[in-house]
Amino acid sequence: MEKFILALDAGTTSSRSILFNTKGIITAISQYEFTQYFPHKGWVEHDPIEIWNTQLKSIKEVINKAKIKIEQIHSIGITNQRETTVIWDRKTGKPVYNAIVWQDRRTQKFCENLKKKKYEKIFRKKTGLFIDPYFSATKIKWILDNVKESKKLLKSKNLLFGTIDTFLIWKLTKGKKHLTEASNASRTMLFNINNNNWDSEILSKLNIPKNILPTVINSADNFGVTNKQIVGKEIPISAVLGDQQAAAFGQACFEKGSIKSTYG
Repeated sequence: MEKFILALDAGTTSSRSILFNTKGIITAISQYEFTQYFPHKGWVEHDPIEIWNTQLKSIKEVINKAKIKIEQIHSIGITNQRETTVIWDRKTGKPVYNAIVWQDRRTQKFCENLKKKKYEKIFRKKTGLFIDPYFSATKIKWILDNVKESKKLLKSKNLLFGTIDTFLIWKLTKGKKHLTEASNASRTMLFNINNNNWDSEILSKLNIPKNILPTVINSADNFGVTNKQIVGKEIPISAVLGDQQAAAFGQACFEKGSIKSTYG
């Protein structure tokens, strides 16, 4: 029986699924756009449930287009928009607020205050990043400070954070796996790239509890399996790469010193 690899491209404006055979040839593609929300100047949001629904719809469509059986899918890989922040209820799966997108600038003043406190050197040394609203950390902080539901769920230890990869894995495994991989974790501004752990000092400065963060595993690790009720059969989710890392490999950046430039 011929085997296939299902690639999920969870982008900023659309959800796409691509089915490859084992020779790397595309067998089927499906893509659905989702809504962009701009509630205030500089604010950008997505509905996480719409992201999930469009991604699931595209998954089902490529399977139908290719006229294959679920058993023929060997594994699933995910590449996703980065830094975009989702916080949800562990019990219900319902987001407490819209996903705050990587482009969002609402935490600009908060970031400036962190710089005034001379924290940037610490953040830079530990995370490799400059303090900026672009990254997930201050987006998490904003939701925790401004959304009442998050405070209630935090007390009951039912609050979870994830970038888009984490949210999709959580949905695909029906809430059994709360995971991310190192390259996505490294874009949160909370991940210590020197020891590959969530950084306790930074979390303390931002008052973000570690228990809401996903477990970080290797990019090419086994992330579990999809839920039988969703796609009919358990399928390994074997690799998750963020946008930049995945594209770097796609452009054959294998040697130290080589770079890739993204043109959108």
